Amino acid sequence: MKPDKPSRQLARQLYTLSLAADGRVSAERVAGVLACLEKNPPPRRHLAVLKAYRALVAAGLARGEARIEHAGPVSDATLQAIAAAMSARYGRPIAPAAKPAPALLAGLRVRVGDDLYDTSVAGKLATLAAND
Repeated sequence: MKPDKPSRQLARQLYTLSLAADGRVSAERVAGVLACLEKNPPPRRHLAVLKAYRALVAAGLARGEARIEHAGPVSDATLQAIAAAMSARYGRPIAPAAKPAPALLAGLRVRVGDDLYDTSVAGKLATLAAND
């Protein structure tokens, strides 16, 4: 069930309180928001508010991280270069997070938030198969 408008608005306000000065989600601020919610009486439709807040925090964290899947070994310098390129592209700091993915065969797949950059052999083959 989708949260109602007041629940979404309250979740958005809580999310705004969870952002640090640089616009990134702060673990300390999230902990403070949750502690404040625990101390005070729960808001109306509190489960819907918390679910919407959780979704906003998860999306905010994903926007600040470049999840880099790689088929073979990748140096730290390459990971930092990818993170620097993504930071320049999005105009905000992006942290790299590497994960091996042998199914890619070769190449990389980089996900920042909802955006996906796929230069893997598996991705190219899937594109060719879809166009056939």
